[in-house]
Amino acid sequence: MSRMNDEVMEDKPEDINDYEKGPLSILMDSVNNNTQVLINVRNNKKLLGRVRAFDRHCNMVLENVKEIWTEVPKTAKGKKKAKPINKDRFISKMFLRGDSVILVLKNPLGAPPQTV
Repeated sequence: MSRMNDEVMEDKPEDINDYEKGPLSILMDSVNNNTQVLINVRNNKKLLGRVRAFDRHCNMVLENVKEIWTEVPKTAKGKKKAKPINKDRFISKMFLRGDSVILVLKNPLGAPPQTV
């Protein structure tokens, strides 16, 4: 029973203060201020969205996500190489596993949504 409690209490209050500075501060800032982040993931796609929750492994719950990627259409032999096509899709809510995260950036153009 005590082992289970240790696992549940993995993030102690003093650990939460560690998120205020350091590399995880970008995620904490996004949670607190509802700002957008740009996440580069291992499948060479980008995710632009708002972080609702995260942990020290960079597992994240994201909302209002725009997934962006590039596809190169296949061409017949002997023809010119086709131009890459930018594609995107909207995902309202998603869970992102932390081991697929490569890079997290603040969105410099994104402002927090207006609340009335």
